[in-house]
Amino acid sequence: MSVRIYTDGSAKGNPGPGGYGIVLLSDEGHRKEVAKGFRKTTNNRMELLSVIIALEMLKSRPMDVVVYSDSKYVVDAVEKKWVFNWEKKYFDKKKNVDLWKRFLIVYRQHNVKFFWVKGHNNNVENERCDKLAVAAAEAKQHHDIDRGYESQHQNPSLL
Repeated sequence: MSVRIYTDGSAKGNPGPGGYGIVLLSDEGHRKEVAKGFRKTTNNRMELLSVIIALEMLKSRPMDVVVYSDSKYVVDAVEKKWVFNWEKKYFDKKKNVDLWKRFLIVYRQHNVKFFWVKGHNNNVENERCDKLAVAAAEAKQHHDIDRGYESQHQNPSLL
């Protein structure tokens, strides 16, 4: 069984309110859309988290997965093998370590290939993910806490 995954992340202010959007398409014709918003995060965290959540949603293991993302940050980190070198160096001085560690766990459970798609370029599924991510970022009543981001960026004067 194989699946195509389209993902996008958004942050208003970077950091600021953010969200992700996901479209999963199975080779059997099933479609699932997912979105979630966070009160304070970054665009890169949402781009990466969208891929993690999508891979975690897959019930069968291993699966053949193709991920389409407009995030060079995510696609290049995997396809150019940067993240594996970061891991060997214990993610020294890297951002979003909590998410990269979580990503590697689920990534290794599947056969995953990444493709970069140009954002806002009439790719129907990428555009849908963008709409989902932006709507999630803007829907304040549904915002969750990005604990990884907020715990690393606490204001010491408030503690």
